Amino acid sequence: MDYRLNVTFITFGGYVEVQRYRYLYFVIMFTVYMLIISSNVTIVYIIMIHKNLHEPMYIFIAALLINSVLFSTVIYPKLLVDFLSEKQIISYPACLFQWFLYYWLGGSDLVILSIMGYDRYVSICNPLKYTTIMQKTTVKIFLIAAWILPACQISVAMLLSAKKQICTFHLKGILCDSTVQTLHCVRSTLLNIYGLTVFVTAVLLPVLFILFTYSRILVVSYRCRGVRRRAAQTCLPHLLVLINFTSLISFFLLLDQLKLDSQKTVRLILTIQGVTYQPLFNPIIYGLKMRRIHDHLKKLFC
Repeated sequence: MDYRLNVTFITFGGYVEVQRYRYLYFVIMFTVYMLIISSNVTIVYIIMIHKNLHEPMYIFIAALLINSVLFSTVIYPKLLVDFLSEKQIISYPACLFQWFLYYWLGGSDLVILSIMGYDRYVSICNPLKYTTIMQKTTVKIFLIAAWILPACQISVAMLLSAKKQICTFHLKGILCDSTVQTLHCVRSTLLNIYGLTVFVTAVLLPVLFILFTYSRILVVSYRCRGVRRRAAQTCLPHLLVLINFTSLISFFLLLDQLKLDSQKTVRLILTIQGVTYQPLFNPIIYGLKMRRIHDHLKKLFC
């Protein structure tokens, strides 16, 4: 703790031989960050400038990719600074803010994926009602809810955590996530209960809803041959992104269980994978598998 500035600093202890490989880490992660930004921004730009992509499905894709850019910007600049620093530290208020942004954007992604599942469900199972249900106003309400609701949920957890006294100033990871609670002098029962409630409402229920929508789509596709090709073309990319996202959640649930110093390398590898796959994977999937986006990409680069 720096008493001169009255600011509490937290040390990250999850780096492996950062002094020896700092420049290698920096070059690799900087390259990945540039790829993430350029690929996601390119797809969003294409969706924005082409009117035939101004449909709910593509608007939701753009929102998901914007979240990927924001998520990466929350994580990567701090990582790059830490790679080149003698000490890997962060102020406690900044750590709480990174924690908030980290889970807010993750929760927002899951809501958007749920909305995309509903959009495909209405389009394939109730095509005659699609234009009536998925109007511009409805799309705007969905997007606002996708950003506001998770922010409200995570804000409560962050405020509860900010009021807790901390006795430990060392995190075993390389970023501020749920392990921030290990800094507290006493684990909060209220915070644990609220965290479980948020997990059920913000993770479990959306996943069950997504599974329901795609199972209904699968049933309709099986019954109607004419729907199969359309369902495969539009739903497959979303399913791949969903699988990737659930894998990401599994990564970080696994990370929470890896507390031992002997597993530091494993934690580092899983963390890097977790913050890389989703932002980099999404634009590749949508760029290759969504026919309209793929056609515009070919015109842009060929």
